[in-house]
Amino acid sequence: MNKDDLTTGPIALHFHALAIPAAFGMLFATLYNIVDVYYAGLLSTDAQAGLAIGYQAIFIFLALGFGLSSALSALISNAKGSGDGKLTQRLIAQGLTFSVIITVFSIILGWFIGPNLIGLVSEPGSYRDAALGYFQWLIFALPGFLIAYGGNGVLQAHGDNRSMQRALMAAFVANIGINPLLMFGLPNIWSGIGFNGIAAATIVSQTGVMVYVVFRILQLQIMQSVKLPAFIPRKDSFKQILKFLLPASSALLIMFVATFVIQFSLKSFGGHAVAGYGVALRIEQILLLPVLGMTGALLPIAGQNFGALKFDRVRDAFKYCWSVGFMMTAIAAPLLLFGGHFAISIFSSDPEVIEAGSSYLRIDAFLFPFYMMLFAINSLLHAFKQAVWTFWISIYRQGFGVAFFIWLFISCFGFDLQGVWFGIAIAVVTGWALSLTIALHVGRKEMGGLLSSVVPISDSKKHSNQPVNRKSKDSF
Repeated sequence: MNKDDLTTGPIALHFHALAIPAAFGMLFATLYNIVDVYYAGLLSTDAQAGLAIGYQAIFIFLALGFGLSSALSALISNAKGSGDGKLTQRLIAQGLTFSVIITVFSIILGWFIGPNLIGLVSEPGSYRDAALGYFQWLIFALPGFLIAYGGNGVLQAHGDNRSMQRALMAAFVANIGINPLLMFGLPNIWSGIGFNGIAAATIVSQTGVMVYVVFRILQLQIMQSVKLPAFIPRKDSFKQILKFLLPASSALLIMFVATFVIQFSLKSFGGHAVAGYGVALRIEQILLLPVLGMTGALLPIAGQNFGALKFDRVRDAFKYCWSVGFMMTAIAAPLLLFGGHFAISIFSSDPEVIEAGSSYLRIDAFLFPFYMMLFAINSLLHAFKQAVWTFWISIYRQGFGVAFFIWLFISCFGFDLQGVWFGIAIAVVTGWALSLTIALHVGRKEMGGLLSSVVPISDSKKHSNQPVNRKSKDSF
């Protein structure tokens, strides 16, 4: 069986081949961040709070990389599934060029707006100073992040999640040694650069990830015949990429805005609340990794089969993703509910930080099944090349919902810190209900039904002549 071809063979084996490497890759990416949190905690609680805020400020630009990854994965998997090799090659070349251009733009923009974002969600003092210094260093890691993320979308579309996994594993191992070296230096030789050494270590290691991912792309069989002119920017190609990137990135940017709303709400409760939430997010990410790996694998699998008009396999992939996802969340939820206090205490000895973080994780335990279903629906919508719906879902859940429900619990109902967590929870659950409604509608329109074929294909938009129409629409 051709491992690049996801339109044949057992669905379960494809998920196994894609989800496990992706989950391990994200595990090491999260462990990478946890190493940063650990070393910041050796300095102070203010350093941990500064790390959390500085990272959230850089996330506005990382969202472009995540959006580019989703866009290229969806476009290339559809092109590959339809059997159009020329289009597939062109998308890869243009995607790499696009990622370089958007990286330069992000560095320039970040240099000017980053300090204002940090000032918005922090109070004057040492933790704001730490966040500003961290951000001003970390901005130079953007080439490593954005180009690597975009490149990973190319590899995912070809059924390759292992390359990114290996790169992130190597980056994690390197970070363990580079972090203390740049922070604390070498005795009697160099004193190091303190807290900002965490960001400097990220620049070094993430650049290595970028180099390896690009190398792996150029090794793809389809790229062996590519010519240099294919990388010259083309307006029509960029428009096609932007069409899918903007909804995906906008959805993530809205998530970024929601995080800033949360940070803004937390600052009135003190630096310990900000630090506790930052540590709790890292723990949440670890337990979400299997879910993210599974739901992320759905995109290329559904994308290729949707491109090949194999709608029954798309449905099977979606149902398989949910069934395994529910088993994963059943394991993760009790760990958050009963082990959150211990997990937070690993990274901080401050009792206020521990209580704030563990109180969030107790609420978070009940949200895991909803996160899983939301992530799967988002992947499916991207596979359908209907990413604009993920934007509107995010507008409600993370743009309006988080702000409104936090305000409702704190300002109207008089809740304390728990009101922030309850506001997040209500936004997630109602956002899930909206996303499911949209998914059922889009599934019926695009392939006659989401969970089963309820509309004859001849009565839907997917007529037998669609491969011709789709190719003409996607060609450049």
